[in-house]
Amino acid sequence: MNQDYNLLKMPINVGLVGTGYAAARRAEAFNQSSHTQLIAVAGNTAHKTVDFAQIHQINLISSWEDLIKNQDIDLICICNVNYLHGIIIREALLADKHVIVEYPLTINAHEAPELINLARAKRKLLHIEHIELLGGVHQAIKTHLSAIGTPFLARYNTILAKPEVGTHWTYNYHDYGFPFIAALSRINRFTDLFGAVDWVSCNARFWDAPDAGYFSSCLCQAQLMFRNQVALSLTYGKGDKFAKSDRTLEIYGESGILLFEGEKGKLIKEGETTEIEVGSRRGLFAQDTEIVLSHLVENKPLYIDNKDSIYSLKVAKTALESYKTRETKVVEP
Repeated sequence: MNQDYNLLKMPINVGLVGTGYAAARRAEAFNQSSHTQLIAVAGNTAHKTVDFAQIHQINLISSWEDLIKNQDIDLICICNVNYLHGIIIREALLADKHVIVEYPLTINAHEAPELINLARAKRKLLHIEHIELLGGVHQAIKTHLSAIGTPFLARYNTILAKPEVGTHWTYNYHDYGFPFIAALSRINRFTDLFGAVDWVSCNARFWDAPDAGYFSSCLCQAQLMFRNQVALSLTYGKGDKFAKSDRTLEIYGESGILLFEGEKGKLIKEGETTEIEVGSRRGLFAQDTEIVLSHLVENKPLYIDNKDSIYSLKVAKTALESYKTRETKVVEP
């Protein structure tokens, strides 16, 4: 047992907040694990929560507040709207629960260190999911990065064309948050690869939806300069203004190029193109879940340190400041 945490009884009783895609994958993973028993769920929409509880054969609890108050629950897994992450984490830790949360830790970057310190003081696990680091593309980059020599330029475009947006929370200004904070993996995968960032310049455009408080499309672009002199161009967009989806990642080095289009990778070097094997994106939430549970129960290492997630959140916050002021911003050490 990991001596950094208060001891856990077995199995670990889990409460789930949320009923979307990530919550469903978590539910499957917890139900399949020998370490855990998923006992209850709380969601934002009543009928969806009823359906979710029936599908996964667990109890329904009317609110996340009541879920946290449940004395039988040891671990809270947070998979709901972004703006509530920080609030729920704080209350769960104060109630002596371990916590797993989908990125971002919080959309208010200033409160991130306080949440980490609270978890440490309570001797509880606070794990921030970053499955992009476990994915096949990222693992392929790490395997082949040295083959292109010293990197100096990276470009990453992620565009999701969605003809009918509706009123889903991921298109709500308040619930979703600023896109580079909400979609933090776009920054975190590169801080994992290249380290500290010197400065950020960011611009963004939003198209309002007919329903108040919602947007139908967004387009965010940022330029980052890393301290090791790698220049990164990020484009993130989604919604009904895009005719075609795109996911392209390129890294230029002094001796070659790594190119990933979706799940297909190539190494271009000395005029020759070599196909790169890229692992599947399937099963990443289950993989993350088992890594966390092995950490809690067997003291095995995690794949990400919270300080790294907090740093990428700081960079994203700097991008937001740049967008608001229309100025290039230096990232604080």
